[in-house]
Amino acid sequence: MRRDVFLAISDPTRREIINLLARKTLNLNAVAENFSISRPAISKHIKILTECGLIIIFQQGRERYCKIKLDKLQEVSEWIEQYKVFWTNKLDALELHLSKQDDNIS
Repeated sequence: MRRDVFLAISDPTRREIINLLARKTLNLNAVAENFSISRPAISKHIKILTECGLIIIFQQGRERYCKIKLDKLQEVSEWIEQYKVFWTNKLDALELHLSKQDDNIS
């Protein structure tokens, strides 16, 4: 099943896993060592991140490693950008309105 990238970033544990893997590729045990929750719980988070396309799992010897795919976050960036433009325009209009009010008072 392919999941939405927004699902991946909605959870604080998954966001922290993304932060860890953004710094370096880690094996599954090394990821789990950074959290106080169980290894199976971390595996569930890893599975969701994989299904969302944010990480890939690869085998190296006997270990399974997680590697980040940050390009998938571009979807989030594009979604946020539309709201950034919206609010920038609204705040610019407010600034213009307030400056006209100041001119009328003076």
